[in-house]
Amino acid sequence: MDYVTAQETADIWGVTRRYVQILCVSGRIEGAIKVANLWLVPKDAKKPPDRRINP
Repeated sequence: MDYVTAQETADIWGVTRRYVQILCVSGRIEGAIKVANLWLVPKDAKKPPDRRINP
């Protein structure tokens, strides 16, 4: 499985690196792992829906 950093994921999804880190900590990105102080996200991970927005 290929991984990208939280910063690379943030650039792809158009969000901040901190938001991706929060999603990782809360377990909302399946397959994300933490190596030392770096979050790695599967390259094919889908952006979870934003819970702050009501449809």
